[in-house]
Amino acid sequence: MSVAIITPRKLSGTVVAPPSKSDAHRAIICALLSRGVCEIVLTELSDDILATVGAAKAFGALIKVASNRLVIDACGAFSQNNVTINCNESASTLRFFVPIASAYGLSVCFEGGPTLVSRPMNVYKELLPKFGVRCVYSGKLPFKVSGQLRPGRFEVAGDVSSQFISGLLLALPLLDGDSEITLKGTCESAGYVDMTVKTMAKFGVRVIRTEEGFLVPGNQKYQPTSYLVEGDWSQAAFFLVAGAIGSPVRVSWLKMDSTQGDSTIVEILRQMGANVRCGEDYVKVSPSVLLGTDVFADQIPDLVPILAVLGACAKGTTRIFGAARLRYKESDRLLAMCSGLRALGVHVVSCDDGLAIEGRTCFEGANLNGFYDHRIVMALEIAAVRSNSEVRISNAESISKSYPSFFAEYIKLGGDALVIDV
Repeated sequence: MSVAIITPRKLSGTVVAPPSKSDAHRAIICALLSRGVCEIVLTELSDDILATVGAAKAFGALIKVASNRLVIDACGAFSQNNVTINCNESASTLRFFVPIASAYGLSVCFEGGPTLVSRPMNVYKELLPKFGVRCVYSGKLPFKVSGQLRPGRFEVAGDVSSQFISGLLLALPLLDGDSEITLKGTCESAGYVDMTVKTMAKFGVRVIRTEEGFLVPGNQKYQPTSYLVEGDWSQAAFFLVAGAIGSPVRVSWLKMDSTQGDSTIVEILRQMGANVRCGEDYVKVSPSVLLGTDVFADQIPDLVPILAVLGACAKGTTRIFGAARLRYKESDRLLAMCSGLRALGVHVVSCDDGLAIEGRTCFEGANLNGFYDHRIVMALEIAAVRSNSEVRISNAESISKSYPSFFAEYIKLGGDALVIDV
């Protein structure tokens, strides 16, 4: 385990957004499904992206990792049976590949790391057997599938993780007949489903939106292509908030028309009073008087940790609602942020689906628990900008899950962070 020791300093300057791991997952999987040779351009490989690369290799793809790209040769993919896939800590890898393995009629055992083991998989356990797939699952990993997935009408609750919906969307075009996905209730994190549909289209696969969900024609073929992974709004949000609570920060390599729901951070920052300027491919945020607000987070769950920090720096009360699913992420993120902010001297009230946060101008120094959760560690490190003395955060190594260069970029912007093994 490692600990980050932060001496408070305002951050200022320019940073390039890392590649979106959400976009990268989808691009790598579509390249694998093309059964051809594809080039995926991206500037950094996080642990989650490497989990999907590892899964693609386990399914038979040959993958060459260059300095800023992956060359994926999937010509011999899906020829093996009785495969074991270690998804490490990547829920996307797990939930995307389960229906894909079943679309090829393969027997596959999915395993995972300590925080992934207990992430819920009941959606597939209850749904897939209705369409020819045998699932073995005890409530925690491993998750085993065998049998051939059949086309049909798949009913999925909209308030479950969008990863289950995206997994079905990726797999169903491979079947020998048309399928429907019917959503019961509002789809949470809908932007991630939009991203899946958009990426599939770039690889030549068609999905038709309906009033109830999606129509997915069968007998389609993914086409090999080159793909440029866009910048990650979820990760950019940490440094954009640093600009709002410290000194001006500019984050480049951001698509203004991205389907990533977390691009909403720009609107929220403006709503709370920050000075925000958007260019063709960048956002610059400068500090101003911040005012508390209400945020309904069902579409932007990954922003909640850093929004909690933003609220803690704003005048008045910030209320975050619609975030019940955060109790089942890498950690219970509502509990984790409540614990961290309270240790910093912030008054926080937790409820079933959110937080109420009373803002203050300065935080206290503290020893903080990172809960083995990348987004908690990064959010608390940004909060340390406003502390009056040293802050220590445990489990600093967890940032490699999504943003390995986070500490380097933090220091590049003038931050004082020392990471030590303990």
